[in-house]
Amino acid sequence: QVHGLATPGGFISSTGVAGLTLGGGFGYLSRKRGLTVDNLCSVDLVTAAGELVRASADCNPDLFWGLKGGGGNFGVITSFEFDLHALGPDVLAGPVVHAFDDAPHVLREVTSLMRDAPDEVSCLPVLRHAPPAPFIPEAYHGRMILLLALIYAGDPDDAEAALAPLRGIGDPIADAVGIKPYTAFQSMFDASANAGARNYWKGHYFDALSGEAVDALCEHAARMTSKESVIGMLSLGGEIARWPAESAPYPHRNAAWVLNIQARWRDAVEDTRHITWARETFNAVAPFTTGGVYINFISGDEGTARVRAAYGGRIHDRLAALKGEWDPDNVFHLNQNIAPAVSATA
Repeated sequence: QVHGLATPGGFISSTGVAGLTLGGGFGYLSRKRGLTVDNLCSVDLVTAAGELVRASADCNPDLFWGLKGGGGNFGVITSFEFDLHALGPDVLAGPVVHAFDDAPHVLREVTSLMRDAPDEVSCLPVLRHAPPAPFIPEAYHGRMILLLALIYAGDPDDAEAALAPLRGIGDPIADAVGIKPYTAFQSMFDASANAGARNYWKGHYFDALSGEAVDALCEHAARMTSKESVIGMLSLGGEIARWPAESAPYPHRNAAWVLNIQARWRDAVEDTRHITWARETFNAVAPFTTGGVYINFISGDEGTARVRAAYGGRIHDRLAALKGEWDPDNVFHLNQNIAPAVSATA
């Protein structure tokens, strides 16, 4: 950003580049610039055999393909090389906040507008308890709200007009959208992911965020068991959907929205209560989803079936064959594991 350049990153500035990238990677810039792996040029990694190898489109291309979403199954990455794109350093971005009672209506309007929004527009609606932020009226601190994190990642002259429809929905209680450094916006919600909490995540994809799904999410948000938990929904499409389906181990190119249910709390005694809430929310919206999941939104060991759902059968089988070639003994297994396929000649 010192040079006015960026590549798609996560939503929290402390997100590790390795985990983000190896799972596919998306964030505020993805509708305009694609997934993080769509911008990956090459990697250096240490293999299970202890060898240092390079992977790119021209060098070990099959391994390079597997690394663009196959997680930490193939080696220890020691360097990444990315494409960069002009951005900022200043952008029009920030949160618009609505009272929770208005959330069902506002979310319906948001989903309608995002169907035809320019690629430069990104919208991340979040159902959560209001933090004690200065831009939120004090009367709402600690209460459930709907927060829309908005950014325009294009020509600054077009930014105000492009974000106006989303900012004009309903009667927001706060609007802190303004010109600010991209780095300031990208780190704006870091406090929601500070160290020391216990976490349990569940995820879904939607072809469309229907009214029934919105109602189910709002109903379960009202039952949220921790003031640190959140339900986040990111608008997808744009450049993400233009890449071929099997250009990377990320078969969700046509999904319109991705959902992340984040249960977050401090006391281990309360594990069951908060995990149950996350699972119940997940199950309530399952009928309206694609059945797929983003590999980075799987918590702990949800089993091989859920890992397979992240990739689909054909891609998973290709990854398993690649695993058999590069890590036949499954040395790298403390992850969302892809078991190595046994070759016919073994």
